[in-house]
Amino acid sequence: MIGRISGVLLEKNPPHILVDCQGVGYELSVPMSTFFNLPHMGERVALLTQFIVREDAQLLFGFGSAEERNTFRELLKISGVGARTALAILSGMSVADLAQAVTLQEAGRLTKIPGIGKKTAERLLLELKGKLGAELGTAPGTAMPHDHKSDVVNALLALGYSDKEALAAVKTVPEGASVSDGIKHALKALSKA
Repeated sequence: MIGRISGVLLEKNPPHILVDCQGVGYELSVPMSTFFNLPHMGERVALLTQFIVREDAQLLFGFGSAEERNTFRELLKISGVGARTALAILSGMSVADLAQAVTLQEAGRLTKIPGIGKKTAERLLLELKGKLGAELGTAPGTAMPHDHKSDVVNALLALGYSDKEALAAVKTVPEGASVSDGIKHALKALSKA
């Protein structure tokens, strides 16, 4: 219903802002990444929005980029993730960081966000796999190496190495290496450690 708001920024009370659009003040909730990029009060602002109607409330969320709004929408599709949780996720990490965490299946990065427990983090990783990546959060040229790195990490985990060891070893793998070369390189790095 409301896809974009453009007007004068009247108030900033994290995570809420008030935007005056020709005499009508719209209260929006925004992720911290958008909040930190807002202009000073009294200046003009334009934000993409997501309007949510619930039984007990009508909520308007604002975003500085289409990428953020699209990620917010993907998060809302996940069972057990509501608008406030999705906002907390986008406030706790950038879209690119979230996409990388999903690609590399790093639940630990998600559990650092307040309100995200281990089970929720694992559900997010499972549901977002394949949905965040080249189109959301990473440049087209960088999606493939992350997939290879994810495969290398999974291979190392299957061989009995810990998450910490596997992630440290995959950082030594040269960009553009094939999966088999990456595994060999990572195993060499682990044997020297």
